[in-house]
Amino acid sequence: MTNLNQAPQAVRRHIAIFGRRNVGKSSLLNAITGQQVAIVSPEAGTTTDPVNRAMEIHSLGPCLLIDTAGYDDEGNVGELRNERTRKVLDQADMALLVFDQTQDLALERQWLDRLQQLDVPVVLVLNKVDLIGNLLQAIDQVRRALGFTPVPVSTTDPQSIERLQQALVKAGGGDEQLSLTGSLAKPGDTILLVMPQDPQAPKGRLILPQVQTLRDLLDKQCIALCCTPANMKQCLDNLKEPPSLIITDSQVFRQVYDMKPAQSRLTSFSVLMAANKGDVKVLTQGARAIDRLTPQSRVLIAEACTHAPMSEDIGRVKIPRIIRQRVGESVTFDIRAGKDFPADLHPYDLIIHCGACMFNRRMMLSRIAKARQQGVPITNYGLAIAHLQGILDKVTLP
Repeated sequence: MTNLNQAPQAVRRHIAIFGRRNVGKSSLLNAITGQQVAIVSPEAGTTTDPVNRAMEIHSLGPCLLIDTAGYDDEGNVGELRNERTRKVLDQADMALLVFDQTQDLALERQWLDRLQQLDVPVVLVLNKVDLIGNLLQAIDQVRRALGFTPVPVSTTDPQSIERLQQALVKAGGGDEQLSLTGSLAKPGDTILLVMPQDPQAPKGRLILPQVQTLRDLLDKQCIALCCTPANMKQCLDNLKEPPSLIITDSQVFRQVYDMKPAQSRLTSFSVLMAANKGDVKVLTQGARAIDRLTPQSRVLIAEACTHAPMSEDIGRVKIPRIIRQRVGESVTFDIRAGKDFPADLHPYDLIIHCGACMFNRRMMLSRIAKARQQGVPITNYGLAIAHLQGILDKVTLP
């Protein structure tokens, strides 16, 4: 049986818990998960940084609950906490908006409006109902102030927590996940995966996009074959018919393209991620913006994960080297890793993002939206490499 706590955070539905200080957000997280995950205290501002907890919610699937600091924090340090809370908006697939009183809901109205503008499904939670005298009147006050009926909850009442989980399922629309290969693969297809063993991958393990793609193909009842670039020709020679699709690591895009049978379509793990995590059309257009770079251009390399870079790191070394050889040695490259992403993107002529296998789709789409709003083209590693190697129009997009 699969241990659901081992599912990568990136494929989990991110449920953020927002509210003022001391409304019981951390107690709510503990009640939902059935564990003492977050520190609970009557002192306002106990939660300072987002607290994550992975769990499975029946009919909703693998989830990641994110407890945040109160959005009404004060002072210089409080504003830093507020900023971290606001950043969670970029990754929230769903939200719990928690409050424990019904008189002043001005801040809740602002946050509800913000979440609706971002198209984030919201469940309103009227917490600590065991301390409310006239519950029906309180619910009616919330309905009139915010336009929605809240879920009444007491963290000491298991039945109310169960009702809250049911409300989450209803708001979330079930546990359907996007297929990584989409319409590119169907049951019975023979798919060849070309996987150079990247020295940056942990020893004895495949990198996450390779694992996820292989699982997706097996779920579809495809015939998945794996090889390295060195034995790709031997693998093809052993087949009676060419594979319907070849999926390769982007770093050997051109090498694989030159060896592939004419009948076989070609894509890469990074291109699959471009569609699964973001907007493949926008990212493809961004790749063509490489042609507009000049020796004075400034490019942002954005990585979803943080790691100790190797000597031939694809984002920090290989892509910059290819672009400098093509455009000029004076092109400037800035590197940002993890959730460190500039608010002001105007200094950049292009953003080249990794495949974002460590991000959920909401996070990557938020970055694409910010780039478009500021008029900065954005692409990803695989699409950029395909364009630089002159085969972007030969690549099959999901």
